[in-house]
Amino acid sequence: MDTLAVFLLFFITLICGIYRGVSILYPLLFGLFCFTLVALRRGYLLTDLLKMMLTGSKKSLIVIKIFVLIGVITAVWRACGTISFIVYYGILFMSAKYFILSAFLLSCLVSFLLGTSFGTVGTIGVVLIVLAKSGNVAINIAAGAIIAGAYFGDRCSPMSSSANLVAALTNTKLYINIANMAKTSILPFALSVIGYIYLSYQNPLTFYNDQISNEIASSFDISLLVLSPALIILLLAAFRIDVKLSMTVSILVGTLIALFDQHIPIFQMIKYIAIGYSMENSGFFAEIIKGGGLYSMLNVSLIVLISSAYAGIFQGTGLLNQVEKSFERLSRKIKVYPTSLVASVATAAFSCNQTLAVMLTHQTTRKLYENSRLSNYQLALDLENTVILISALIPWNIAGAVPAVALSADDGFIPYAFYIFLVPLTNLFIQDDRFIRSES
Repeated sequence: MDTLAVFLLFFITLICGIYRGVSILYPLLFGLFCFTLVALRRGYLLTDLLKMMLTGSKKSLIVIKIFVLIGVITAVWRACGTISFIVYYGILFMSAKYFILSAFLLSCLVSFLLGTSFGTVGTIGVVLIVLAKSGNVAINIAAGAIIAGAYFGDRCSPMSSSANLVAALTNTKLYINIANMAKTSILPFALSVIGYIYLSYQNPLTFYNDQISNEIASSFDISLLVLSPALIILLLAAFRIDVKLSMTVSILVGTLIALFDQHIPIFQMIKYIAIGYSMENSGFFAEIIKGGGLYSMLNVSLIVLISSAYAGIFQGTGLLNQVEKSFERLSRKIKVYPTSLVASVATAAFSCNQTLAVMLTHQTTRKLYENSRLSNYQLALDLENTVILISALIPWNIAGAVPAVALSADDGFIPYAFYIFLVPLTNLFIQDDRFIRSES
């Protein structure tokens, strides 16, 4: 009973925090404190609980190393012109008649390169939504296509923090997971494209503003050279080079381009890497291109650390045993994947953020896969096909709420985020273990 009361209190605190615009770190710390009190009340020693938290948090260190590289690479790509190149030529070759489809595909491309939904929405997404507003395209429809594309890469990019988190939790290899995700996303991606072609016909872009392109051209050298940091990521990913190494090479090349091609002073470049990129001149594009850097990853790193501490306590004290047993009983009735789907909806709704939802779903369903003799690669794939995406469909979860606010949309974007809900749904009806690759 005390556990249920704390879960309810924690959920209310999270909702209130999001509503009031408070950083989710504070509700997470409050919840951790409350669950610690419950464990103390059940007879656990504080020293033992701290060890459990430490054990859980240690599991996140490999992911935080990726976060550090992501923070650096997002600043470097901004400074050297890689992001500007993609935005400039993305707009240049965009068809006004197929604007919604173009918005989805361009967001898919940028999110795969950046590996972050928030970063995608905050750069190309803002540009696209401005074009939608000026061209009389319905905001929620455009936002749905953009956010769906943003989560394409958030799910399966080698630089995605969530993809690396899932690989670390399940003790699987990232590139094998990506190959499995690619196979299970063919049908939902194709259906999404068809849906966005239809919406494009219904919502053509009626006005085109080239102010953004002019601003980019006057501020950056946008020759093919500046695209090389992104091409390095794609090339090394094709050869399955460790993502940390490929990101490091991309950072070094991008830094050299920023120094010698964009003529950024070295001390200014160090500042960009530390606290994020910003353009010296003002303008609309200057406002949306700023960001990245090590500082930008501090908040998400702390969220992962604290969420990992939750996982340590839950595993060490068995506070979630009853929940796990409930899902085990449910799996005997509706099979493993549908149970994971139910679990992911529950955890995404309860935790209000993607990271904790992933950890809770993994915590409450991993035994189902062990008991059913399913591999860790199947578990990793099902996490990617459910909770990673479903978090963005919960109106009060920051995974979807933050991008929606950034695009001046509301939860009305959800019905138009085709890819996000088609991946879980199509895999609910098409489950074939023969397509799941593993190390064996």
